[in-house]
Amino acid sequence: MRDSSFFDRRSRGRLALVGAALAAVTAGLLPGAAAADPVGRGGEHRPSDRGLSAVIRYTEYGVPHILADDYAGLGFGTGWAQAADQVCVLADGFLTVNGERSRHFGAAGAPDGSLSSATSNLSSDLYFRGVEEAGTVEALLRTPAPAGPSRELKELMRGWAAGYNAWLRKNRVTDPACAGAAWVRPVTALDVARRGFAVSVLGGQGRAVDGITAARPPAAPAAGTRQGDVDPERTAEAARALFAPENATMGSNAVAFSGATTANGRGLLLGNPHYPWQGGRRFWQSQQTIPGELNVSGASLLGTTVVNIGFNDKVAWSHTVATGVPMNLHQLTLVPGDPTAYLVDGKPERMTARTVTVADRDGTPVTRTQWWTRYGPVTDGLGAGLPLPWTTTTAYALNDPNAANLRGSDTALGFARARSTRDVAETLRRTQGLPWVHTIAADSAGHSYFGQSQVLPRITDELAERCSTPLGRVVYPASGVAVLDGSRTECALGSDRDAVQPGIFGPSRMPVLRDAPYAVNSNDSAWLTNADRPLTGYERVFGTLATPRSLRTRGGIEDVAGMAARGGLTVADLQRQQFANRVPAADLAAADVVAACPAALPAEPEACRVLAAWDRTMDSDSRGALLFDRFWRRFTAAVPAARQWKVPFSAADPVRTPRGLDTGAAGFATALADAVAELRTAGIALDAPLRDHQFVVRGGERIPVSGGTESLGVWNKTEAVWNAAGGGYVEVAHGTSHVQAVGWDGGRCPVARTLLAYSQSSNPASPHHADQTRLYAGERWVSSRFCERDILRSPALRVVRVSGR
Repeated sequence: MRDSSFFDRRSRGRLALVGAALAAVTAGLLPGAAAADPVGRGGEHRPSDRGLSAVIRYTEYGVPHILADDYAGLGFGTGWAQAADQVCVLADGFLTVNGERSRHFGAAGAPDGSLSSATSNLSSDLYFRGVEEAGTVEALLRTPAPAGPSRELKELMRGWAAGYNAWLRKNRVTDPACAGAAWVRPVTALDVARRGFAVSVLGGQGRAVDGITAARPPAAPAAGTRQGDVDPERTAEAARALFAPENATMGSNAVAFSGATTANGRGLLLGNPHYPWQGGRRFWQSQQTIPGELNVSGASLLGTTVVNIGFNDKVAWSHTVATGVPMNLHQLTLVPGDPTAYLVDGKPERMTARTVTVADRDGTPVTRTQWWTRYGPVTDGLGAGLPLPWTTTTAYALNDPNAANLRGSDTALGFARARSTRDVAETLRRTQGLPWVHTIAADSAGHSYFGQSQVLPRITDELAERCSTPLGRVVYPASGVAVLDGSRTECALGSDRDAVQPGIFGPSRMPVLRDAPYAVNSNDSAWLTNADRPLTGYERVFGTLATPRSLRTRGGIEDVAGMAARGGLTVADLQRQQFANRVPAADLAAADVVAACPAALPAEPEACRVLAAWDRTMDSDSRGALLFDRFWRRFTAAVPAARQWKVPFSAADPVRTPRGLDTGAAGFATALADAVAELRTAGIALDAPLRDHQFVVRGGERIPVSGGTESLGVWNKTEAVWNAAGGGYVEVAHGTSHVQAVGWDGGRCPVARTLLAYSQSSNPASPHHADQTRLYAGERWVSSRFCERDILRSPALRVVRVSGR
């Protein structure tokens, strides 16, 4: 619910400022204004940009503040501004969702992984072309809200496509990644929606693209042969690893503090998502404003029309990738002699064949058939490590409820208009659109909020107990992936009365924590959102209860619980937490390593001295950090988790256990010796500062990157690629991305500090290709310019009026 008096009071002043900005642009008083070049009309399949316009005010570090009269205009400005910074990455993604990668890059090439798990262009094309030919997204767009997207969201998508196309029409592409490429083409609003669909199903069908497109009915086995069975224990471990947070390429930390812990009684929020540093799953910063309607600042996933993680003048929110499993399997009992038919309550039901053709680079058509059931597509595996063979007796169908969900951006729109954490919760209840994340929020009145409002298959523990196949009885407890008996209608998922779509959980079944002194999540389940107020009572599909937490979760809880206990918190405390770079693994184990080092490395006293002198952080200047890091990676890879510690996990003491490194474990001494040998072979001094060997290169400049890997438990997560011959960690694969530290001081403007670790543009010719990366290296922040007076006072202000024909 919006505070209409607030918007009415400020709208008149804001509109006057807009008029002044437009007048300045028209008069040529501000640099960088785009001419309103009239051009010819494009094809009718493209959205018309007639009458669409927006004003984009750029401030420091290339952050655009987009101002428009309506949602279509806001989408227009957003599409234009995203294209200006990320046209090649965006164009590559649209090629993906249109199923045309093979034609341009060859069938054997591979996508960047941002929109699915496909390991080849051919697999990706077959899947997305199948989605297109089935009319899946068109059907979702026709679904009335709230189950389908709102009118405002459709207008945003229409405007975004028109703005992107207008930028292409009026500008020359300078990014060498796609300059002059034939595959950089105009898009439609439907393309934008298809990209949103791909993001929605990342945790379900998107995980199984190779399995869906490769699944084939088996030939009749030769006499006397036996087809391979699925090993339940091996499959359970593979499923656990597949959905384990420590193996994910996306993660996050977020913490909300209530007013009981802060210096002024108002809330605070620190959001620290961990996302890929390259490709189409990057964040992009902006502010979006429709006077009298919404005013929000934050970060958007590329190709989306809304601010996904952000803040306004009253509320701030972030997301963390959740442990809820947004898919399940149905094990099919096949009709004897016909592997493309299955039994339901003893009656045969035919699969539906979807025959899809795509073109290879030389124009050769490649045709494959996908097989669909009442539950979803047949898949022969969830990645290479989890095969699900289609035999003459059994097949597996994948149910993904997010394949009926285009509501995620409506959730973000609701957050943008929220005036309190209560409004955040109401938005989640109404839209039910988030596929694979938790929500953490704080507001200016001092409230904190955590909710695991995910679109999950309605797998109750009772249903899993009653309907799991023998495979499911092992896999579900281990991983949360249910394998249900598809031959019985009594094993259907059912519906909750408060759910907006059949077969998912309603809001009343979801873990929620309101107004705790702190609410924190680092990609573990909801259980220890607050260690003093553990959340219980949810189904296994949401995540585990009373199980060991990751070192990042344990370290994060220690940090934020200590901050809450001290009290008097401000935004500056959030900034310090982000770059503390404390190593929880070292606090638990470094003393034991140092004590055991002389016996383990009798010929390497220098290594023992370096480890003893190390400050136990992953700061860029830390000496010994690199040695411990390389040792720890080897140790945790070689020694099973249950044998690493002397004191085992206790649910009664989950933050402090397990502890006491078992330096007598087989593999400890070898891991330590191998780490020393690795650095010496690479010519890296054992006490070299981290900055010299954990860095990224931008325009020939080596920029040091602090932070540490998941296994070390560092809040400021950095997962970098090791290349000893290249000097060390030569590129960051994923880690800290868009960071926001937000609070309020009683004035009209939020107190916000932000940082986009990999910078705003992928174009190496852009001045905003590495500027925030340098800030990140120096642990410096951007002071957000949210209010009009602050935007217009920016010394870097550049105003651009963008419009259609």
